Amino acid sequence: MIINAIVDHLDTTLVALADPTRRRVVELLGSDALRASVIAEQAGMTPAAMSRHLRVLRNAGLVEVDTPGDDARVRVYRLRPDRIVQLRAWLDQVQAFWSEQLGAFAEHAERRERKSR
Repeated sequence: MIINAIVDHLDTTLVALADPTRRRVVELLGSDALRASVIAEQAGMTPAAMSRHLRVLRNAGLVEVDTPGDDARVRVYRLRPDRIVQLRAWLDQVQAFWSEQLGAFAEHAERRERKSR
């Protein structure tokens, strides 16, 4: 059950990050929390268009939103590092697999080279 939840989160994360605008938002939020209006401005988008991207990232669990007490219209977004950690763990597994496969292939090629001499 836990592995299925992790895979579901990974699928959702990858779908959300498939869009270049949403990847840009993740980059922008990498250093600090930002207001939605600042994110839209730095990404060169209208607030309405950015709102749709932020909603996808929020639904994917990649960002969380706070509303400061003084103004309910203001939304401040920050990354949720747990989803990024899950993505990184999966990427590390994929890299380890391919490193092992390529290492085994290199050993095989070297053995064949030695035999043919």
